[in-house]
Amino acid sequence: MGRSRTLSITVKKKTGDAFDAILKIPPKIMPDAKINDSGWWSFNGPYGKSMLKFNENKSLGILDHQYVDEESKWNVPMRVISNGDVSEVVITLNKPDEITDEQFDQRMTELGEMFNTMKNIIESDTAF
Repeated sequence: MGRSRTLSITVKKKTGDAFDAILKIPPKIMPDAKINDSGWWSFNGPYGKSMLKFNENKSLGILDHQYVDEESKWNVPMRVISNGDVSEVVITLNKPDEITDEQFDQRMTELGEMFNTMKNIIESDTAF
């Protein structure tokens, strides 16, 4: 049986604004991030050359994405859920077969920190 972990944060933004801010996050977290014509962001991540592509549906709050680096490939379900004037951002990470349990645990610690950084960026971002 595979391992997975679900992370959730509450952001002080309405759902549409939070959704739009997340789509603009890559260069704010990875300064060298560039997007190509097919929607793939490329950048140097903690595990080498990395790529990220969102498969979004704003009306349903879906921000699923693929993340690929030199060690692993992730298919990541992500949702932005309305809760009045705030939004819940929920992400589930399933351990790829190519990384060990110890590597997965390390990645979860790193992603928890990145999720908190993302929360701060979304809440402070006024340019949508």
